[in-house]
Amino acid sequence: MLEQVKSRAAEKPVVDSAAQCSLCSVLVGDQVYGVDITQVCEILGPSSPRTVPRAPEFIGGLVHYRGEVLTAISLRALFGMPPYEKESSVLVIEGQGEPYGVLVDAVNEVVQVKMDTFEATPSTMDPKRRALLKGAYKLPKGLLIQLDTTRLEPMALTLMLQGSVA
Repeated sequence: MLEQVKSRAAEKPVVDSAAQCSLCSVLVGDQVYGVDITQVCEILGPSSPRTVPRAPEFIGGLVHYRGEVLTAISLRALFGMPPYEKESSVLVIEGQGEPYGVLVDAVNEVVQVKMDTFEATPSTMDPKRRALLKGAYKLPKGLLIQLDTTRLEPMALTLMLQGSVA
């Protein structure tokens, strides 16, 4: 019995209850998502990305950013939602290779979350959708679902959705 308790304790890491992190909260449909603020380079106001002919559906278009052209990922398309009727806001994310954009309905605020309120994404969720999420933080007014920015990179998404990456 004692071995089972020790085994379970070893599975879940102990987190300092005072430890916090900052997430930029964004709205997509009626769901609030969070992006690690250290990954956000800039927030561009409402913009109209230029469409890319024959691009995968999740490519929301191209946006101008400081003299460069960034590929913008549409979270609505990734989550099977209809296109946004207004201009989307763009989060510029620092990717592994280069920056890219993430189209969201609105940018809310930076939220301080306690690390001990984090829960992993349920294993019962669709594997492709689950791969895009790190987990959720329990807040007094609901959940803040954290996006995994490494999985949102355009090339990583392309490989994942083609079935090349688990």
